Amino acid sequence: MLPTALTAVAVLAAAQLLVVPAQAATPASPAVSYANPLVNQRADAQIYKHTDGSYYFTATAPEYDRIILRRATTIRGLSTAPETVIWTKHATGEMGAHIWAPEIHFIDGKWYVYFAAGSTTDVWKIRMYVLESSAANPLGGGWTEKGKIATPMDSFALDATTFVVGGTRYLSWAQQDPAIATNSNVYVAKMSNPWTISGTPTRLTVPTYGWETAGFKVNEGPALIQRGGMVFLSYSASATDSNYCLGLLSASATSDLLNPTSWTKSPRPVFTSNTATGQYGPGHNQFTTSEDGKSDILVYHDRNYKDITGDPLDDPNRRTRVQKLYWNSDGTPNFGIPVADGATPFRLSSYNYPDRYIRHWEYRARLEADMANLADSQFRTVTGLSGSGTVSLESANFPGYYLRSRNGEAWVEKNDGTTAFKDSASFHQRAGLADPAGVSYESYSDPGQYLRHYDFLLHVQPVSTTLAKADATFHRQ
Repeated sequence: MLPTALTAVAVLAAAQLLVVPAQAATPASPAVSYANPLVNQRADAQIYKHTDGSYYFTATAPEYDRIILRRATTIRGLSTAPETVIWTKHATGEMGAHIWAPEIHFIDGKWYVYFAAGSTTDVWKIRMYVLESSAANPLGGGWTEKGKIATPMDSFALDATTFVVGGTRYLSWAQQDPAIATNSNVYVAKMSNPWTISGTPTRLTVPTYGWETAGFKVNEGPALIQRGGMVFLSYSASATDSNYCLGLLSASATSDLLNPTSWTKSPRPVFTSNTATGQYGPGHNQFTTSEDGKSDILVYHDRNYKDITGDPLDDPNRRTRVQKLYWNSDGTPNFGIPVADGATPFRLSSYNYPDRYIRHWEYRARLEADMANLADSQFRTVTGLSGSGTVSLESANFPGYYLRSRNGEAWVEKNDGTTAFKDSASFHQRAGLADPAGVSYESYSDPGQYLRHYDFLLHVQPVSTTLAKADATFHRQ
């Protein structure tokens, strides 16, 4: 009888395994927590994460007269970090005006800062220049001017950035070609040393689309990120007002990056002004990584108003902002939208369906996978509309709209100011019922009931079974 008993036990164990939901691992890229704007009146920002564990921040000051640096151990810490002036414009001649778009890089044991500058005799004679320092601490001084980056065309040139792909170092920048009726185009070339290009540069993109030619015909501010055997070069387009936006070029990391046919240009912008969130002219971006190294972070500037009096370049209020960069299932980056000021949003993935996220569709909350419209699946935690110690989940692309319970169903709706709405949109945030590393949301208005999915729709219901607890557990990403 013993084999039969063992068999029965085995069958029972197998049956139990069938009803226990699959457990999701802790997300490879968990949520980040920042607040925008990061730094006011700083445009063309770059945040460089160094091997010493520090973040270095540099950007264009609105006076266009100096190069500044900040250092902190966290991205958020850069907001209040003291600022050091490492170089000021020349009193006469070259490098005497329009000090723009500095970038700092650590190459072969030395620090380099790339920047653009005009002349006191012609402020629009913008060219690219390089500073070098052997100091361990780049805020400590000791900068040497390495001079102008020479290009075959002696013309308006700016926004130099450098990167390594496949062991080869490249420089990418924006420049005006007198033979083309545009303000600037994006180029790339190999480098023989950190201040010298080699060979013939390749023109990668010319502004042709309507979204690249609003106000001015501009492609500028290249920035590169690599992932999954691909390289992606973002760039800024159009005038520096609310028309400013980001475009994207893509290429295989193993292709010839000096061959323009290796690159594919997106026919649509990937990051644009957003009236709902109150963000205008997002652009001149760079990329960095989160403190834990698990998330890519988009760094950019914009303004929180649309209308500008006079020349946009004379308006000082471009602000440095940061938010998480997400990735689509096909390996391409998803920039989403420039999020509202304040706490950055996150996504909530299902514990037992980790490839699905809470999203709203015609205001009904549901679970769905692989959404191109990233912002539909982004929420941010704010102080609860009702109760003490509660939170509310505000929609990223519909600020003022909150996830709430309506007759046991979860909807994303506008706060109408009533007590009933505030109560139904408030939750106690708990450790995940199925995984303490996750999160569960207990209704304030209906204690003991939790936000959970059922048939991929979101409800607020009691949870007593193992499956229900799994359905009510989420991970922030």
